[in-house]
Amino acid sequence: MTPTHFHPQRRSVLRAGAVAVAAAAGLLPLALRAQGGTVKFILPNATGSGIDAITRAAQPGLAKALGTSVVVENQAGAGGVLGLQALARSQPDGSTLSMVSNNVVIFPSVLKSLPFDMPGDFTPIAIVGATPLVLVANAAKVPAAGHREFAALLRSKPGSFNYGSGGNGTILHLATEIYLDEASAAATARHIPYKGVGPMVNDLLGGQIDFATLSLPSVQQHIKSGALRAIGVMSPQRTPAAPEIPTFAEQGLANYAVDGWFAVIGPKGLGPAQVKKTHEAVVAAFADPAVKEAMAKQGNTIAIGTPEQAQATFRKELARYAALVKKVGLEPQ
Repeated sequence: MTPTHFHPQRRSVLRAGAVAVAAAAGLLPLALRAQGGTVKFILPNATGSGIDAITRAAQPGLAKALGTSVVVENQAGAGGVLGLQALARSQPDGSTLSMVSNNVVIFPSVLKSLPFDMPGDFTPIAIVGATPLVLVANAAKVPAAGHREFAALLRSKPGSFNYGSGGNGTILHLATEIYLDEASAAATARHIPYKGVGPMVNDLLGGQIDFATLSLPSVQQHIKSGALRAIGVMSPQRTPAAPEIPTFAEQGLANYAVDGWFAVIGPKGLGPAQVKKTHEAVVAAFADPAVKEAMAKQGNTIAIGTPEQAQATFRKELARYAALVKKVGLEPQ
């Protein structure tokens, strides 16, 4: 039997048709693999942040589970708003996703205007887990070993200390404001917002700022070296990754706990089949032994919920943070 020969133009038309069918079925990553394409994760966070460390550790597992190469792209401008705007404007075909922190549910309460609706312009796919937040101080500048000593020092010298964050209205900013409020030390320290966690950590180490709230993965090495002193961890229980750091609840602030959860989201209009495929890939990636080991070292707790639970969590957390912002008196910027 004579073999059939396809004309090159006809072959390209067939390939394009196959990709279109795959896209319609919500199976674009498979089609992308056939074309040598990629899935891009836009991070609305700077390099050196907890989200950056988490996503890059999960990157090989995500690539394997999605069956295509995965590119991580940091877009941290305007505190993360620019990265989210880029995601909101992306095609809902599964080729552009994002790993985000709970900053995304705080923004509507602290920013006067946003170029998108949260969560209306996005598709929450999974709450992946939580990362421990820790209040740290420059060891050479702040002579306090724990919460009680630290709060007393702030109250005794109002205006003498300043603290940094990764930007106005981020979880790192809000967590510190809530701490100062709970510790009866509100308005004792000056807030200095940065355009990302990396520059802020550099200034914290250099003594340009005195203290800050950060995710444990982003400062663990500096706590171990003694350059930064951990005042307390903000989770309800001590973290296995740093069991020596006491919680604030243990130190007398029974009601104080702030978590830094992280999630995978896509643009609005992501089809059910694509949501299902992406969710399954996230579950598979974070079950990968190498990724599990990296998450344990960073102190992250992985507990992946369903897409329906993610939608509900986003709405519930929007309301919770709106109440917290109001309580501590943060004015929208």
